[in-house]
Amino acid sequence: MIIEVATIKLYAPWVHSLKDKRMVVKSLINKTKNKFNVSISEVDEQDIHQTIVLGLACVAGTVSHADSMIDSILTFIENNFEAEIIEVHREIR
Repeated sequence: MIIEVATIKLYAPWVHSLKDKRMVVKSLINKTKNKFNVSISEVDEQDIHQTIVLGLACVAGTVSHADSMIDSILTFIENNFEAEIIEVHREIR
């Protein structure tokens, strides 16, 4: 069993309130969970309007499958949300 953990930092310049940010984060998390069946949550910088930091984890049988899942999630976020991915940290456990 392989567990891959990723932290994704996004920049959303159009967000000007915590209420706007909450709506974006909630939508992003729900759509990602439904499509990929992974654990995902906002993990840091909750009080900063334009920065979103998400943590996610997936379980797979092989490292290549786990990498593929994370790559697919990153592509999904890039293609479906206006927020720019500015940093990604990955770790296999």
